[in-house]
Amino acid sequence: MFPNPRKPGSVRSAAVVNAEIRALWARSGGRLSAVDEARYERLLVEWAAAVEADAGAGASALAPVIADAA
Repeated sequence: MFPNPRKPGSVRSAAVVNAEIRALWARSGGRLSAVDEARYERLLVEWAAAVEADAGAGASALAPVIADAA
């Protein structure tokens, strides 16, 4: 598990993190570099925390982009 550098209560919304994930994939052309892959993994952890926070607030979350491993 990655440490969360943000203070509790400062989690971005799932939609905002999802948009960043989608932009990362769009910029990469479908192939992530090692640096981008590490960023993607951190974003997924952040997205999961945001989904949990959003669910507690009664909001629905968008599914993140997850590329095929093939």
